[in-house]
Amino acid sequence: MAFDVARIRGLFPALGDGWVHLDAAMGMQVPEQVATAVSTAMRAPVSGPGGIFPASQRAEAIVDAARRAVADLVDCDPAGVVLGPSAPALLLRLADAMSDGWLLGDEVVVSRLDHPSNVVPWVRAVQRAGGSARWAEIDIETCELPSWQYSELLSPHTKVVAVTAASGSVGTRTEVRQIADQAKEVGALVVVDATAAASSVPMDLDAMGADVVVVSASAWGGPPVGALAFRDPVVLDRIAPAALDPLARGPERLELGPHAYPMLAGLVASVDYLAELDDLAVGSRRSRIETSLSSVRAYQAGLLANLLGELRSLRGVMVIGDAMRRVPSVAFTVSGIKAVEVVQHLADRGLCTFADPGAHGVFSTLGLGEVGGAVRIGLAHYTTSAEVDQLVRAVAELG
Repeated sequence: MAFDVARIRGLFPALGDGWVHLDAAMGMQVPEQVATAVSTAMRAPVSGPGGIFPASQRAEAIVDAARRAVADLVDCDPAGVVLGPSAPALLLRLADAMSDGWLLGDEVVVSRLDHPSNVVPWVRAVQRAGGSARWAEIDIETCELPSWQYSELLSPHTKVVAVTAASGSVGTRTEVRQIADQAKEVGALVVVDATAAASSVPMDLDAMGADVVVVSASAWGGPPVGALAFRDPVVLDRIAPAALDPLARGPERLELGPHAYPMLAGLVASVDYLAELDDLAVGSRRSRIETSLSSVRAYQAGLLANLLGELRSLRGVMVIGDAMRRVPSVAFTVSGIKAVEVVQHLADRGLCTFADPGAHGVFSTLGLGEVGGAVRIGLAHYTTSAEVDQLVRAVAELG
């Protein structure tokens, strides 16, 4: 392993603002190479696809490169990669397309752990068809999502199982493969939100057993674009199209053009950045991504263990959840102090964190809205142990 956090920090111009950025749970800062790729694409002549002149061919090349980059990230066929403005927008399109032929009594299974973007579209779609949504519950002590409950939730009427690979709110990683295997027994499509996991865990669509994976590039320092990756590209030609072009085929059936070509150029650069996180990573881009993210996971595991141990030792501080497998996102409360006040205290000391009021999602399920919400933090590739210590000292002042 050759993960050099000092070198990584040098790739991020935004880190020179003097703040400690522990806000990665809402999106990482942008590395220089991504910003450069976007600005370069904006300066270059780029036209719509379909022409025989260079500007048009450049647009087609950017789209093709973006599909191949996402395919390398999740290990799938580029022909199954749908590009769009955001993960929520793509999930909404997918739910509308998938539900076109649903009937009265059909069902979807969603979870209390998921972000609303992978819950609301499915619930709305099945209700429009006269069906219903069934809910997978979390363990309120650990915030884990037990996979055994799916055997009771699934039925021959289940059309889709929507589940997260990891929670960006409390950090829990789920047993996606076990859930997917059960879903296959009833013929349900498995849609996995990998947004919170993709920045620190190597993604393998086949190993997860997922039919569709959604990611958001901003989670790992990319531009604000999203992608859907289908394990079997043939599925795209079997669902109702969202495209305005009646001749659209493959991934274009779920795309509404024109693409934001500079953003897609930034997406390619962001995946290249992930592949370069480990100095010793070699081979294909896919191989380098696997090596680099494995190194990131090992590095962040040390930071996370220290952070969790220190926070739990502080008087009045309660860390939300205690999952065995997790990504570096943490939520906590401070007894008698609202989350927004804690966040203000931390900001006064140069620390970037977020307050969640607990009105929806997993925090609502846990009842955190009644105690003033939760403080959310996320460790990034560029987070250091000194920054973790600075956070712990600032929180300790509230005790």
